[in-house]
Amino acid sequence: MSLYDSSGMMLFSDCELAKRLESAEGHACAQFARAHGRLFPDSGAESIRHAGAYVVFDGIDSPVTQSFGLGILGELSPASLDVIERFFFERRAHADHEVSPLAGVGVLRLLCEREYEPVEISSVLYRPVERVAVTERGKIRVRIAGPPDEELWADINTRAWTHEHPELRDFIRQTATISLAREHTTCFLAEIDDRAGAAGTLCLHEGVALFAGAATVPELRRQGLQRALFEERLRYAFDQGCDLAMVVTEAGGDSQRNAERAGFRIAYTRTKWRLPHCG
Repeated sequence: MSLYDSSGMMLFSDCELAKRLESAEGHACAQFARAHGRLFPDSGAESIRHAGAYVVFDGIDSPVTQSFGLGILGELSPASLDVIERFFFERRAHADHEVSPLAGVGVLRLLCEREYEPVEISSVLYRPVERVAVTERGKIRVRIAGPPDEELWADINTRAWTHEHPELRDFIRQTATISLAREHTTCFLAEIDDRAGAAGTLCLHEGVALFAGAATVPELRRQGLQRALFEERLRYAFDQGCDLAMVVTEAGGDSQRNAERAGFRIAYTRTKWRLPHCG
């Protein structure tokens, strides 16, 4: 795999790369909240842009409720942080911010002065989008899921994600429904012997392809479905003119290792900061 983009420029883990990655994820999450609000108006899901950051509310307990790109997509000041915090507090949510270390010490100092605490660490990984060679998949087929697949899509995601956490069934099912309705997102199903067994999404924004939501039902794991999903999504991203792919994983976890095996490399390790009180 080359570490050069489609224009022949070498890819470096610098601020320009971080801006593209943070913007792509922020845009995807803002579109998720928009779809949520459209499908379920009582949810109050919505988003704003302030000081460059994507500020998203998707429900009090939703992992999407946070800001993205804080301090790196625009200059952060105490006054702009006041506005962002107020957005969350008015909705009785915690003020959570995913912050790239490339945002700089000044951003971290401001958060520490306000008594924010680190609550999560994740790895942001990237790789160039390249033309994928056609590989023999045997009985495996990958296709794009559309509106007629809504029930199947929700079922595959629910069974895949809740095998070990059945208490999340309703949440995952609703999340799958929203993902299928989200703009600038393509959903994929992987089948073996015409039996759907894995799902994954791809969110596109300004040449960046965000790989997300990949999971396989327990009884069909370790049969090559995820590899086929990855290859097909990479091929689709190339055909759509993307030059950069990204994925966000738990730092040091199995998903990070799988991404690295697929040619991704770590751009930076990111921290989620939370204000302990809600206003």
